[in-house]
Amino acid sequence: MDEAGRAAGALELRHLRCLVAIIDTGSFTDAARELGISQAAVSRTLGALEGVLGVRLLHRTSRLVAPTTVGVQVLARARVLLAGADELVRAATGGHTRLHIGHAWSAFGRHTTEFQRRWHEQHPETELRLVRHNSPTGGLAEGRCDLAVVRAPLDLASWSHALVGYEDRRVALASDDPWARRRGIRLDEVAGRTLAIDRRTGTTTLDLWPEHGRPAVEYTRDIDDWLAAIATGRCVGLTPEATAAQYRREGITYRPLRGADPVPVHLIWRTHDAHPATHTVIALAAELYR
Repeated sequence: MDEAGRAAGALELRHLRCLVAIIDTGSFTDAARELGISQAAVSRTLGALEGVLGVRLLHRTSRLVAPTTVGVQVLARARVLLAGADELVRAATGGHTRLHIGHAWSAFGRHTTEFQRRWHEQHPETELRLVRHNSPTGGLAEGRCDLAVVRAPLDLASWSHALVGYEDRRVALASDDPWARRRGIRLDEVAGRTLAIDRRTGTTTLDLWPEHGRPAVEYTRDIDDWLAAIATGRCVGLTPEATAAQYRREGITYRPLRGADPVPVHLIWRTHDAHPATHTVIALAAELYR
């Protein structure tokens, strides 16, 4: 057997999932948490993958984990292979009798329960599962779902997509913040506060403000981290109303934001691998948002 044959024989899907998790989470510690293994196991698995391929895949420092030039190429192929493997499992175990809809934070917000209820009543032959995945595409690029709900700024050119509605924005505050007693907050007022922004899946960018009038920023990693930072009172957050509907937490108050455009809500899916129920999902979601 030649070298390529030996390498292919030793390559395992767990190696690829480990690489993707490290890049997507940004650290070995967070990758271990996502994969449910120890940090040492993450290091060993990555080392095994680099040994199989005979190349270095990541630049590692105390503050940064980034793919090498070869690592970028391997990562792209890994995503394709993992998505194909997941699709094979879904086809073998359930085919299109299951429908997975991914989301990063809030599914359909206040419409989520009604969407689930109507789906089960009208389409009992297709099992619906909502999948939360902390990535910009809500798990679609990772092969975790058939369609995904996205609100964050995203280049939609890579996906088929449909606009199903809009959501007004809310200001998230610590409940003992003086602003929590008000009926609404203006966008320009927020520029004087520290703003919590989720850099991976959040819907808020500094482009909402003029370049010389932007708030200070504290970056967070996911919805739980974002809410925890806001609850301390050291920062505030801007978010679609869906978050307020799905994440009612003690110590957090939501108030309407004045002076900002609403957030568009899109459904996205793989152009050449659309689930048969795709357009049914779009129609139902759009009806609820109307």
